[in-house]
Amino acid sequence: MIFPKAKKYSVAMMILCFAFALGSLVTRAQESTARSKDGKKLFGTEAALRVARVSSPRISPDGSRVAYLVSETKMEKDEPGKTTTQLWVVPAAGPASAARQYTRGDKSVSDISWSPDGKMLAFTMAAGDEKEAEPQVWFMYADGGEPWQVTKHKSGVRGFEFSPDGKTLLLVATELKSTDEEKREKAKDDAVVVDHDFKMAQLWTWEIASGNEKELTKGDFTVSDPRWSPDGAHITFTTNPTPRLDDSSLQTAWVLDVASGQKRKLVDSSDYTHTARWSPDGKWIAYLSSHGLDLYQMNLFVVSADGGQPTKLTGSFELNAGSPVWAPDGKTIYFSTETRESMEIFAADVSAGTVRQVTDKPAVISLDEISANGQTAVGTWTDPSHPAEVFCSDLNFSSIEPITNQNAWLADYALGGTEVIQWKSSKDGTEIDGIVTKPVDFDASRKWPFLLNPHGGPTGASSLSFNPTEQIMAANGYLILEPNFRGSSGRGEKFAMANQNDWGGGDYKDDMSGVDAAISRGWADPNRMGAFGWSYGGFMTYWIDTQTDRFKAISPGAGLPDLYSMYSQTDIHRYLTMFFNMKSPWDNFQEYWDHSPMKYVEDVKTPTMILHGQADTRVPIPQAQEFYRALYERHVPVEFVTYPRENHGFIEAQHIQDRWQRYLVFFGKYLTNPPTTEPNDVVERMSKDLP
Repeated sequence: MIFPKAKKYSVAMMILCFAFALGSLVTRAQESTARSKDGKKLFGTEAALRVARVSSPRISPDGSRVAYLVSETKMEKDEPGKTTTQLWVVPAAGPASAARQYTRGDKSVSDISWSPDGKMLAFTMAAGDEKEAEPQVWFMYADGGEPWQVTKHKSGVRGFEFSPDGKTLLLVATELKSTDEEKREKAKDDAVVVDHDFKMAQLWTWEIASGNEKELTKGDFTVSDPRWSPDGAHITFTTNPTPRLDDSSLQTAWVLDVASGQKRKLVDSSDYTHTARWSPDGKWIAYLSSHGLDLYQMNLFVVSADGGQPTKLTGSFELNAGSPVWAPDGKTIYFSTETRESMEIFAADVSAGTVRQVTDKPAVISLDEISANGQTAVGTWTDPSHPAEVFCSDLNFSSIEPITNQNAWLADYALGGTEVIQWKSSKDGTEIDGIVTKPVDFDASRKWPFLLNPHGGPTGASSLSFNPTEQIMAANGYLILEPNFRGSSGRGEKFAMANQNDWGGGDYKDDMSGVDAAISRGWADPNRMGAFGWSYGGFMTYWIDTQTDRFKAISPGAGLPDLYSMYSQTDIHRYLTMFFNMKSPWDNFQEYWDHSPMKYVEDVKTPTMILHGQADTRVPIPQAQEFYRALYERHVPVEFVTYPRENHGFIEAQHIQDRWQRYLVFFGKYLTNPPTTEPNDVVERMSKDLP
């Protein structure tokens, strides 16, 4: 998607990320009977939608249990494709078979937390009539039972945290509507003045016993990520000037004195500061900071809780620091961050100011919490063959042991193997990495139909996590390359900035050099090649469409072919300027136009399938309409599929499945590789739409 780089507490990685929602589909009667050579089932779109998503592990105060969230999609008759997220609990020592589902029903839960005494579990869930339902905080006993609603904050609750004594909830909630606003809303007198009348989020306290609430902050800013000090006397939080996504990187960390209501900046700095975390003894605060927007390195600092000069802990560390997690002794701060195709855990020595890597696995390992006794770390772990599961480990991290197994059924399926390869870019010899997903029953002695899949961002990266899209393609006999071209994250600030003023230049040559590398290994059939991508990957596939005829079929998704018009249409104007001399297009026309695929649309000859959500605010649909109209009027074979209600990242199960199936049918025709995992009636219906 096109949007600013993900922090754990906010939206996900900046611009154009290739994000496919997952879930579970129960129309099992249509499942393909196709099998691999060893007799296992092939992983088609139905299986991909069954995958449960595991997230947000939270360890109990005594370290004995871990609560976590599981999202699944059910295809019920009344609400087909509805995704719900439920609360589960598992013993910290396992086994996975002991995991127990705590919440049920058609409402999703989020933002889970244990009470300080470990007797309660809390979470947010919608309350009230369906049309006017707002998220509120709910409690349930730690041993299970029916949950009950605790808060009744009129505008709903965005987030919360228990006070250290367990008597008060700290809430993040939007400002209440005035009586006049409510009247106008009911009368549908709801004209919107752009960039005016923002609904800011503020901090509130809610006394659990009495239900009394008090607003703690009020000002021309919006608040997120509040944290109590261990003694409950202070609160750290982050502000942004507005709730707009374009302002999401403009962050400032603050400290609030609860008794007086006075607040001060955490540090006196012009840099952006956020993600403040108290040390266990309350004497220090760790936080993250950067010089600018998401291309700049994210550094880890500590500062005295009383203020003063901060200490940088990542002085010689070239990667981004992630959300800090203090060890109970206060001597070490752990964090997870991208390093090339993996996400690993690192440890910063507070006194020495040094950082060391403590895990080294071809996987994505995200640390969430460390138990109060310092014996157990919890987080999520995924690799190309395993969707994310909760892990527990000691602080040596020598063994990352999953304690959940929400997708045990995947053992019945054959999956494509993966391999990271390197090559030299034809641009300047820079070494580029890429992930190759091999077809099921891969045979290195034959050439396979090949798909290039550039990632979104561009400040993002393809990672060694479970990727249902690539596994669907592998099950249907494709070899897929995901290049981490210049501009990708996970290789430091210099590499992340290497595509400034060069979209479609060096990154395109990085990608095409990767194609040549796959061909030179004898794996890819040069006569049966296709390309697809989403968001910035959509831009790249539009660009490829205009620059080469080496591919037999190309499918851009949610891409931006006209950078001049894109600037005014998108909701992340500031991010775009970072790649074009920090200027708007009317002050830098030639640079924007020279890097726009629309400039070269007359050169397109390749059959093209454009996919786009009708409600996309990141890359609005006029971007796709421009390119489609040009190809249509120039009689280039083109198919244009739009999806009602979908924004930049799809959420409806039918649309997610439709997109996967259209890839299989489209590339199946032009790369002479018919789908093997999908129902015949679906293939026949979609084949009629092909250009």
